Order: sequence, then C-alpha cells, then structure tokens
Amino acid sequence: MVQPIYLDYNGTTPHDKEVVDAMQPFLDKEFGNPSSSHWYGIIPKKAVENARRQVAGMLGCDQQEIVFTSGGTESNNHAIMGIARSYRKKGNHIITSRIEHPAVLEVCRFLESFGFETSYLPVDENGLVSVPDVEKTIRPETILITIMHANNEVGTIQPVEQIAELARERGVVMHTDAAQSIGKIAADVNRLGVDLLSIAGHKVYAPKGVGALYIRQTVKPEKFCHGAGQEMGLRAGTENVLEIVGLGKACEIAARDLIKNMEHMKMLRDRLHDWLISELGQIKLNGHPDKRLPNTLSVSFKGLAVDRILEEIGLEVAASAGAACHSDTVEVSHVLRAMGVPLEWAKGTLRFSVGRMTTVDQIDKAAYVVTSAVKKLNRASR
Repeated sequence: MVQPIYLDYNGTTPHDKEVVDAMQPFLDKEFGNPSSSHWYGIIPKKAVENARRQVAGMLGCDQQEIVFTSGGTESNNHAIMGIARSYRKKGNHIITSRIEHPAVLEVCRFLESFGFETSYLPVDENGLVSVPDVEKTIRPETILITIMHANNEVGTIQPVEQIAELARERGVVMHTDAAQSIGKIAADVNRLGVDLLSIAGHKVYAPKGVGALYIRQTVKPEKFCHGAGQEMGLRAGTENVLEIVGLGKACEIAARDLIKNMEHMKMLRDRLHDWLISELGQIKLNGHPDKRLPNTLSVSFKGLAVDRILEEIGLEVAASAGAACHSDTVEVSHVLRAMGVPLEWAKGTLRFSVGRMTTVDQIDKAAYVVTSAVKKLNRASR
C-alpha cells in the first residue's frame, strides 16, 4: 500500500537518519547508567554531556543551562510551575496568550486553583500578540510572562524579543515555548532575551519522549522532580541516554542546516499555497503573511466542513484539521477562535506543514489531490 504524502510535520517529525545512527550504540551495547562510578557509566555520561553541549550550541547558551526532560509538555510544566512556586513571595500574576498550546494554558489554569491569577492576552486577526497589551497587563505582582515563540496551528511568530525586553525592564521572568520554532527559525536565547525556553524532541526529527528546558543561570525555578539529584538537582531520575543522544544530534543538525532547511521549506510551502490559489481562487490564509514559520500553511475553504475534506484526501495526503465538525455542532480550535476567523471559513480549515524530507513532487501531487477534493465538495454543495 502506498502511504499518504505526509504534510503534518508540526504534529510530529520522522527520525533523521543521522539521529538514528547516533542513537544506535546506546540501543545495542552502551546500556550503562551515566551516574555509575564504574566503567559502564563512562561512555553514557560523556554522551549525555555531549548532547547537552549540542543543545546549548544551537541555543547559544552555557551547557549547564540545559535540563533534559521527557518532552515539550514537561518543559512547559517545569518552567511555569517552577517559577510560580519559586517566586510566590514576590507575586501571583502570570501573563500568557489565548493561543498557547494546552501544555501552557492548562498549567496556568491549574495554578489558578492555588491562588495564582492569569491574564490571557488576545491576538489580532493574524494571530499576533500586541506588545503594548503586554506592557499594560504587567502589574507589580506579575512574576512570569509565557508567550510561545511560534504558533503550532497557523505558524505566526510572536514578538518575543520585545516582550522579553519589557519583562526584563520590569523584573519579570520570561518563558517561551519554542517547540514549533526549533529547526525552522533561529532561536538564540540571548537574542530572544528569554529566561526559559522549551524544546520538544519529536518536533525536530528526534524521538518522542525527550525534550529540554533552557534555564538562564540567574533564574531559579523550583525543582520539578525529587530524587537522586540528576540534571543539576532540578529533575531527578536516571537519564534517558538513548533519546537524549538523539535530541543532541537533532539540535546539532538543526543549527548546522538551518538556512538551507528554511529556504527549502518556505519554497515548498509557498508552492503549495500558490497552486491552491491558482486552482481555487477564494481561500483564506490563516496566520501572519510574513511573520510565519517557513513550513506552515493554514488555509480555510469557505462553506466546507474539514471532516469531509479529510475524508476525500485521507488516503493520499496526511494533514491536520483546524476544526471538528459533528452532526449538529462545529468545534473550532481555540487558536482560530482567538483570531476571530468567521465560522463559515473556520470550519473548513486545514493545516499543511512541510518538513526537511518533503519533496517538490509530493507538494505537486498533494496540491492536485486537495484542489480536486475541494472542487468536488464545492460542486456537491451547490
């Protein structure tokens, strides 16, 4: 059976061959515990520290500022809950946006049950947070601002540098969820000015179940997991050596090939968009037209239900829906709702996200499949 063309790289990525090759020794023979004092722990320990250097090299930080986690969700939890608990005496106010990933929004909601307050900032029609809105929302008791680097659904890149500058001026800790931006755009922590930054391995061609959290040395979140004191005492538990090695290699590749990959993905994204416009005419681009991830294309087809589009293309193209249409209701994503996308457009929203392995031939075939499906559904709805 021929597999569908994969255009859901924002959902997860395949494993890079270089990543698999780097991991192989730790699957075959290097099984030792990196905390062991004997011979079997030497190579695993060196491998973990090398991976820490690779992640730090990509972010432009010190290797001791990198803590390995089980993924982006844990990294976000550690950053937000760790700062909230550690800075509780200073204040109880957190600022975030309405379009964050649930791994941020749900943590903030959880903290509200313990007396913390959260301000959920609106976004404009392009999915952008307003820097003046952030400034107006900061209060004396604000301890944390958490705004994603780039949105997973529509790709809009947030003004993190300007927000971080505001935070620094006001003595507020700044966190960004960079799960979607790593490997797609530059994410130097000093240029961004952030104090904490979250990474998810499976978004950057590394395995699922591994991630990292950058923590600036001047920031002291409460430890996330208590135990034997691994990861500088912040995250106890025997290290997941196999996948940490994979994440390190993936970050090295991301930094090494960033410009080439950005250009490749943008070319493919725009080729698909241009084809859809030329064949279908009236479609709606979601997300900022310029300040957007080079691989992400969210488009809406007016008057159609995305479930029906996916039924038509599902055997040939794998993409992601922006809404779920049931017999009597339509569940539009919280991101599209926050952007104010009208229902007649929002319910027909697809997200296509290309990757390093995507080819021109795949894009051309996918464009043909999607346009044929939309034309068929439009005819049937008349």
